[in-house]
Amino acid sequence: MASEKKVIGYMPQDVPGIGAMLSLGIQQVLTMFPATVLVAILTKFDVGVTLLASGLGTIVALLVSNRRIPMYYGSSFSYITVVITTMNLYASDCFNDPATFYCPDGVRIVQVGILGTAVVEILFGLLIMAIGKEALDKVLPPVVTGSIAMVIGIALAGAALGMASANWLVAFITLVLTVAFSVYLQGKGLLGMLPILLGAIAGYLVSLALGIVDVSPIGAASWFRLPAITIPAFADPRSWGAVLGIALIAIATIPESTAHLYQMSLYIDALAAELGRKPLEIKRLIGLNLIADGSNDVVNGLLGGCAGTNYGENNSLMAITRNYSSAVMMAAGVLAMLLGFIGKLAAVVQTIPTAVTGGLAIYLFGVIGMQGVALIQSEKVNLFEPRQLAVGAAILVLGIGGNLGLANGLFPFPIPVVFPSGIPAIVFAAIVGILLNALFIIVKPSWFGVKERVDINA
Repeated sequence: MASEKKVIGYMPQDVPGIGAMLSLGIQQVLTMFPATVLVAILTKFDVGVTLLASGLGTIVALLVSNRRIPMYYGSSFSYITVVITTMNLYASDCFNDPATFYCPDGVRIVQVGILGTAVVEILFGLLIMAIGKEALDKVLPPVVTGSIAMVIGIALAGAALGMASANWLVAFITLVLTVAFSVYLQGKGLLGMLPILLGAIAGYLVSLALGIVDVSPIGAASWFRLPAITIPAFADPRSWGAVLGIALIAIATIPESTAHLYQMSLYIDALAAELGRKPLEIKRLIGLNLIADGSNDVVNGLLGGCAGTNYGENNSLMAITRNYSSAVMMAAGVLAMLLGFIGKLAAVVQTIPTAVTGGLAIYLFGVIGMQGVALIQSEKVNLFEPRQLAVGAAILVLGIGGNLGLANGLFPFPIPVVFPSGIPAIVFAAIVGILLNALFIIVKPSWFGVKERVDINA
């Protein structure tokens, strides 16, 4: 017992005092806030609803896991490409109007897709519980998931540069400062966790100095506002195309979520050892973790918040503060929900110049692409093996080339009801990659006398 008194830290089931709970919860909200709000800005979702859904979704996910998996859920960047494609298809007048910050008609359609994502995540969680992760990895190997992650990031390059072109000077100042904050503030406590927020503030201040910010909406906004909750457009036949297109992106987010779980398991068990307690080994809860992910997206889909994911930056903050208390995560969820009702906050977000958002997007979208590379590297994918090369090459060219080179980023293969205007490039790339991988599993090269190549990574 004496050792417990010497070690400062909270395990998932621990409940700190009210002061510690609030202060640690505020830090969690500050950490998730910049990226979560930025996704809402880029996809023209309501900022208030996104914050409300983020907080409520986090609480629901914690309850689903019986408070065993302490994670905070924010908006996922992985869905931006397909959401932008959906918005351009079904709400183009609103979405392409630079003076408009919220597109409810498009959001209602996307909501059905987010609910489809929730179903996929929950089914994958149940499947992993039944057959194990190893069997699933054969169907969705790292070369598929990593390549899709690369497509998700790089396919957005055109959108990032389009926003940056509103004012190249502001965009590049924002980009450089954000990168500098992310590199030089590492390990500097809470500040080191907020490079996106700091970059946005710096870009905003530069924009104010240049006189390109209209602050009048802030003064006109009320302090209290009801978030613009919307009902999913189940009756709109276009929604069912969004279901397949958006839900397939879960293929890329499932490995990310699993990696976060492994990371948290190491941190928590290290603290348990110092406290003299038994290790929890939450890394064994892969299936339950995905069911919690899906539960969070049920909330997002029903309310009209952006598709979510558990946040690695919040996990890192927990490691720094040695706080893994689920009670603190729930307190953070309540605080995020309250932020969703502050009208002035939504007005401030709306005054952020497009060029500032563009500078942030250049960095963040590139990071998404590089995370795909990191996944392939960390899993030691043998890129000297023709099967792996074929799968990755097909996904990259079809996904990136299709999104940037085809009209509206659609392959001209209409499917009635589901994709009447054509198949979105990222969806088509994912389908082709999965089918190619399945072909190599079913029709084994060894049947034709082909010998396995030596894996130089091993």
